[in-house]
Amino acid sequence: MPRRGERRRDFRHEDPDLGPVRIGVRQVLTPDARGKKRVLHFDPSQFACRTLAAELADEWVEYIEVMSRRTGTANSHRHGLRLFCAFVDEQLVGRAREASLARTDPDLSMVLLAWEQSLPAQWPRGSTRPGELAANIRILINRRQRHPDRELAPRLARIAGQDHSLAWGVTQELDEFSRKDKTALVKAAWDDVARLRRRLKAGWEMAEAGGHPAEHGWSRMPDLLWALAHRAVSPWEMAKTVPFPLAPELAALIPDKVRTEGKSCGMRGYFLVCGLLNQLYPNGRDMHAFRVLLVAATGHSPEEVTGLTEDAVEFTEGGVRLTMIKNRARRIHRRAFTRIDAMRAVEHVHEYADRPRLEVSAIVRQLMDVTAPLRDLYSERPAPLFLQGTLLPAFEFTVGRGRLRLFGRWVKEMGLDLEGRIDIRRLRKSVKVEKAVAFGGRITDIADDHHEETFRGHYAQGTTLRMISGQVITTAQQSWFDKATTGPVVLDAAAEAALEEAAPALAELGLSAEQVEDLRSGAMEMGVTSCRDPFDSPFSRPGDLCTVAPLRCLECRNAWILPSHLPQLLLFADHLDRLRTRLSPVHFHTLWGQTANNLAAVLAERTEAETAAARRHIDEGAATLQLPLTARAEFDA
Repeated sequence: MPRRGERRRDFRHEDPDLGPVRIGVRQVLTPDARGKKRVLHFDPSQFACRTLAAELADEWVEYIEVMSRRTGTANSHRHGLRLFCAFVDEQLVGRAREASLARTDPDLSMVLLAWEQSLPAQWPRGSTRPGELAANIRILINRRQRHPDRELAPRLARIAGQDHSLAWGVTQELDEFSRKDKTALVKAAWDDVARLRRRLKAGWEMAEAGGHPAEHGWSRMPDLLWALAHRAVSPWEMAKTVPFPLAPELAALIPDKVRTEGKSCGMRGYFLVCGLLNQLYPNGRDMHAFRVLLVAATGHSPEEVTGLTEDAVEFTEGGVRLTMIKNRARRIHRRAFTRIDAMRAVEHVHEYADRPRLEVSAIVRQLMDVTAPLRDLYSERPAPLFLQGTLLPAFEFTVGRGRLRLFGRWVKEMGLDLEGRIDIRRLRKSVKVEKAVAFGGRITDIADDHHEETFRGHYAQGTTLRMISGQVITTAQQSWFDKATTGPVVLDAAAEAALEEAAPALAELGLSAEQVEDLRSGAMEMGVTSCRDPFDSPFSRPGDLCTVAPLRCLECRNAWILPSHLPQLLLFADHLDRLRTRLSPVHFHTLWGQTANNLAAVLAERTEAETAAARRHIDEGAATLQLPLTARAEFDA
């Protein structure tokens, strides 16, 4: 079920009028990533194999409509359809008109295989496009096979029903921005927003001080701005009326390369009007800064952020509540973002303009402030927040969303030197990684705006998360390594005799006087060793009696080995030798490898005389090895 505040639905928009359909032209109506309906056309008459192209086009139309595929998928299938039909025309010269999915002659199965083998050469090594296009064509052919009233050549049906032999390729996952790069991006975005606000404020103040150019002249910037702000003069009329050479303040609005390259007056007039409009309205370049700030502040995708509208914003006492739509996932998120300092008054929000502080309510307010004049000119309601003014080559001023292209150029203009590929999606990954670190890896909390599978497949591959995972694994391995290598304390005869005298030093090891006396008297005997505290075993819960003695005593840090334990150690070594002959090397090493190594190290420290005396003690029957019943049976599984 969807989480609270989420809904799954098809986002419906007004369907465009398809108009009259030409005979033979197939077309589909699909929603794009923003949810707007797009019309895609395919004309079979463009190919010599018209019959084949028409048959595949019919399957294409039905597949997109029945499966409710989006524009990207529909366009990918159409691309494969065009490539395949063009290949058929080349391979079946003179017989392409006879090609059909229902005919056995010409044999399209061999043509299909040859086309698939030619695809990898058209894309870079490792590309996913060849495998995707081959699969798309087979999908269309297999759809025809499922309809009993549509004939399909048997051999072609068998070939298309199998998987293609092309490698699917690999996609290069985007890595997140480093902490340093992210900080630089946010600071640059705030600086750009501050410059934009100063530019627009100065532009509108000049426009208020101006008048109609027909009365005051065409050479003063305030009068030209007044004419554009009040729409009293069209951009084309202004471009052809303003006299050249320009006043210094107007010439500064034209790019240097346009002035120095001696462009025509019409071209210079176009750039002049663009410069004047930029003093009143934000352009597409200005929106990059707001997108960077909102992605960094909310952690949501660029698609959701740039899709915000007036109705999607609700300011609250503690911040702002946003309704963000992700068309690709068909999900709606309603998120409340509180202010960093909720006690600040609303009028102090503008103080954040000149410093890199990620507060969603402050960013949204400033975005709405700078785009307010454009929203007044926008014809649809609710108006988007991300609007830009654009002067078309035909000198027509339009207001629209824009697609925020050339992000790399904005980064370069801001003087940033970022590592890796310049992609806004990396910023979202940076936020997701920081969230993963803050929540300690709880995916249910991290993946709050998409599925957990999406996080594992697209966001869990970041460098920071890999480093954290490596640290966790290393820590766990070191913990187990310390447990395995921290073995018992071995005492010789002289050390045992000095136990009472070394009581202060032993106290530093956690041994009390009573424990020292118990060790000397044998009260803590556990079989092959003595134990400092059988209720503090690293192999059992604290407070519980050790459940692995004496089998794991030689791997325990609580164990103390005295000279009197030598007979039992020799008997235990014999027991391990018998196990070594019964078990496979891998199984023995897994179960008893560490114990055998520690035991060999202990026995190597004993002299030959001590070992011989212990063997005589064993032969006389004075020493026996007491093992639990579970140690008498070993299962290699």
